[in-house]
Amino acid sequence: MTWRARLRYWFDGTMDRGTPALIGWLGLASVTLIALVTVLVVVLTQEDTEASGGWLGVFWMSLLRTLDPGTMGGDEGSPAFLGLMLAVTIGGIFIVSSLIGVITTGLENRITQLRKGRSQLIERGHTIVLGWSDQVFTVAHELVQANQSERRSCVVVLADRDKVGMEDQIRAHIPEPGRTRIICRSGNPLKHADLEVVSPDTAKSIIVLPPAGDEADIDVIKTLLLLNNRSWRAERPHVVAAVQDSENLAAAQLAGGEMALVIDADDIAVRLVAQSHRQTGLFTVCRDLMDFAGNEFYMRREPRLVGTFYGDALDAYERGVPVGLRTGDGRILVNPPADTPITAADQLIVLAEDDLLISLADQPAPIMESAIASGAEQVPLPDRTLLIGWNNRGSKILDLLDRLAEPGSVVDIASSQRPEETLAVPRVNLTVDHKVCEPTSRRSLEALDLGGYRHLVVLSNDGVDPDHADDRTLVTLLHLRDIEVRLGDPYSIVTEMNDDHNREVAQVTKADDFIVSRKLISLLLTQLSENRHLHAVFAELFDPAGAEIYLKPAPNYLLPGVEANFATLIEAARRRGESAIGYRLALRGDEPPSYGVVLNPPKRDPLVLGDKDSVIVLAQD
Repeated sequence: MTWRARLRYWFDGTMDRGTPALIGWLGLASVTLIALVTVLVVVLTQEDTEASGGWLGVFWMSLLRTLDPGTMGGDEGSPAFLGLMLAVTIGGIFIVSSLIGVITTGLENRITQLRKGRSQLIERGHTIVLGWSDQVFTVAHELVQANQSERRSCVVVLADRDKVGMEDQIRAHIPEPGRTRIICRSGNPLKHADLEVVSPDTAKSIIVLPPAGDEADIDVIKTLLLLNNRSWRAERPHVVAAVQDSENLAAAQLAGGEMALVIDADDIAVRLVAQSHRQTGLFTVCRDLMDFAGNEFYMRREPRLVGTFYGDALDAYERGVPVGLRTGDGRILVNPPADTPITAADQLIVLAEDDLLISLADQPAPIMESAIASGAEQVPLPDRTLLIGWNNRGSKILDLLDRLAEPGSVVDIASSQRPEETLAVPRVNLTVDHKVCEPTSRRSLEALDLGGYRHLVVLSNDGVDPDHADDRTLVTLLHLRDIEVRLGDPYSIVTEMNDDHNREVAQVTKADDFIVSRKLISLLLTQLSENRHLHAVFAELFDPAGAEIYLKPAPNYLLPGVEANFATLIEAARRRGESAIGYRLALRGDEPPSYGVVLNPPKRDPLVLGDKDSVIVLAQD
């Protein structure tokens, strides 16, 4: 290889280094041109050199003419001097114009790289959201609400999408993030190199969102494996994730290890549908408990209550409602027996709007004994339920209903296809049958004799796009509500929705409750990202074997129409071994956004409940 080829290869290699190398070569060319012209002027034009102040003056003049061609307009001297100044000026035009072009291109390339979202993040105490779906807007909004009291907070979204597009969508859903900065980075959460961009070592928590598609759980499990096998340079942040299929829960928990909390989204959706059909308003209660804009669970030590019992703590607060204990060894007791002692190592689990608003009362609120109902609780009777539509959660819903329903209860499935496998399963408390029905057909619905059912449950169609499924559900609800009005209000309606925005549209149907499980999962993930200890609390609330949320008839607790207060309602529930956290007014059951649900009201304010109102309690049964 010749020396010219080697030199050219070396030159090409330096040019490949980008904008800095190009600027360096142009600078070198400028210095060379100026130095050459200076030498020639000094050698060829002695008089002009002396008139210009010597060789330093000539060098300065050449530099100015290189940077500004107009400087030559006032030059005087010999033809050789003027010719050399013209040469350096022309050379400067080419060099400066090339420099401007190189700098402009370099800046454009840098801006393009920044817009791609590939720059390294340098943050501490931030929350990382891995993956992209419609849930990211709810998660980001809740994190903004949670961090309102913080001076500075940061949420980082890493997804395999365009950075600018993600930021535009988030800005459209969250126009005012307050003090929270929402930063997007483009990258695949399943790749180690992309994950390093968002500085996981210094993060406070990591949320793994299931992406859209049939293989969402596979991506979640792989992401958990990547996080679990990563070499952490500091204390690991806690990780929360959700799987769509219950069969993948064990694999996801194994992949995430001890550092991860994995939620079974499918199981929660099934439990919400199964329990809400008998007690409308349950979804609204759960949403308020998990929404940072509403009431939340807080854990706090109360030295003044050490040595007393849980039952004594129920009326000890001026603001806030106790719902359980976190013992010194980490066990969570939701609605424990009233005689459970409170030790110095225990923390009370309190429901309140904010931890700053929790306060003990100097004097307990008065108990109005004359308003407490003394009659026996109504005995539940077998009921008839109609499931309209069918999806892959249908069999699980029937399995859970079989455990919750009274013996002799009936569930009919109204769908276009007969679920043979489900109908072949023997049930203990339920009799299950099938009726052919097209859910969006008014004639088909009228043929079902809807007046013979106490509860109607409309299931979302999993076989079509989620938005289209919600559209079909909306049509079904309109038919059902109109039929109900003609029949005289004989049944309650509970329905599944995929998108919370579609739920807002469907409110015109005045259905008794809407189950938007994806919304609730997003809220739950956010709550756990802020406080992992709440996982045991919510696990207890969603476990049929533990203390659950119930909406029970108000006449079981207070005499209808008799004035009382919330402290009296808490006492009436305590005598039944329950913890009251609020109530639901039937007359406001179709008024958004609370739908008549009131949690943690002032204990001393007057309260009058009617026959159709409900009391919200935590109870074993």
